Amino acid sequence: MDMNLDLANKFYRQMLLIRRFEEKCVEMYSKEKIRGFLHLYIGEEAVAVGVMNALTSDDAIFATYREHGQALARGVPPNKIMAEMFGKVQGCSRGRGGSMHLFDAKTRFYGGSAIVSGGLPLAVGMALSDQMMKRDRVTVCFFGDGAVAEGEFHESLNLASLWKLPILFICENNLYAMGTALKFTESETNISLKAASYRIDSSQVDGMDIITVAQAAQEAVAKIKNGNGPVFIECLTYRFRAHSMFDAELYRDKTEVAVWKEKDPLVILHQQWTGINIDKYENEIALIIDEAVAFAENGTLESIDDLEKYVYSAEGVQ
Repeated sequence: MDMNLDLANKFYRQMLLIRRFEEKCVEMYSKEKIRGFLHLYIGEEAVAVGVMNALTSDDAIFATYREHGQALARGVPPNKIMAEMFGKVQGCSRGRGGSMHLFDAKTRFYGGSAIVSGGLPLAVGMALSDQMMKRDRVTVCFFGDGAVAEGEFHESLNLASLWKLPILFICENNLYAMGTALKFTESETNISLKAASYRIDSSQVDGMDIITVAQAAQEAVAKIKNGNGPVFIECLTYRFRAHSMFDAELYRDKTEVAVWKEKDPLVILHQQWTGINIDKYENEIALIIDEAVAFAENGTLESIDDLEKYVYSAEGVQ
């Protein structure tokens, strides 16, 4: 990958947007403007931004319930995301999905999913359709280490390998499936080895270093588009905040969190490229987020008359 200062600035700005957006969501949650579940991406920004850099507008993305970062990195407007968090009709899912179900057809962002590993079989189906229609596209599927314990993980990897599908699997391994450490759920904690057992081109990379992630993703997409079948990348990363806003976080030591915070992807990138204009981006992004909050505040809640709209009934079906 041809890394230069312009690209470093682009990466930094995108990661900072995610970081500040998430921090604003915490503030809005405490004010009860955002309700329900809220899973933050703080600390994992390098994965979403690095992977999205390798994609074209024709490629498709499936994500998890911790998908704000992927949505922002993909280009889903912050205004529409914040409005969705507020449950407003102007949101990307008309306020019906909330934090865990962001969706935007225009950017081919086919959503977060509240179901652990739920995006994997959907991504396989999308990749299969592209293959059958001979489209030059890649489907990317993000999921956490907790998804590895689900049957869909193994079924999806098996079919993707058998059919040589154009799919990029991105495992965001943050070491904890909710409150359970990976070492307590998997006898083999190197998840890339599990993928390799399905004869999939697999690797494990430093998910806190955006340049490493971007390089791996670029190489993976090139392999896939050359007809070499699926690729699996395990990104070793870490969420700096609790699993969700309801998590007391009693399962991990504060010292461990502090050690990982020293690997902050924003700090690492700035150390590598000291010419990044941090103050400029802080000011720009502060305005973007203020606008997003104002947009969400001024949005409208769906009318009670539309309660059954977009809901399909099986009434009368035998």
